[in-house]
Amino acid sequence: MKCPFCGALENRVVDSRLTKDNTAIRRRRECLQCGRRFTTYEYVEEMQLMVIKKDGRREPFNRQKILQGIKLACQKRPISVHQMEEFVQELEQAYQEAGIREIPTSDIGEKVMAKLHEWDKVAYVRFASVYRDFKDVNEFMRELEELLAHKKEQNE
Repeated sequence: MKCPFCGALENRVVDSRLTKDNTAIRRRRECLQCGRRFTTYEYVEEMQLMVIKKDGRREPFNRQKILQGIKLACQKRPISVHQMEEFVQELEQAYQEAGIREIPTSDIGEKVMAKLHEWDKVAYVRFASVYRDFKDVNEFMRELEELLAHKKEQNE
């Protein structure tokens, strides 16, 4: 590790401990050349998730993009930003833990729709109308009819 003060490469670790959230190791180091101390953080390098778009293009997984879509669907609905952020975090973590490097947007969209269906039917329909790219009112009505039929089955 290069000393930020004098540039020397020789140093020793004086103290090591986990960060508060247990995601990194904080190390206090002392430069053997100039004697000054500095702190470094050691993180686990997570693999880069890639998203496969409908047209075949690939782009890096962007949790903010997913969160923004959910926020738009949930606008003026009784769902907290904390719930939304927690879901996106869990979604990303599930892909990481499964070792999946490339995720089709359809898989992400279906998981988001399932969660919105669980949370709030209005938010679900809003998201579905954009995600499914309904071509006309009839397609939209079919989706609403399925939602109503599902709700009716639950009430019986």
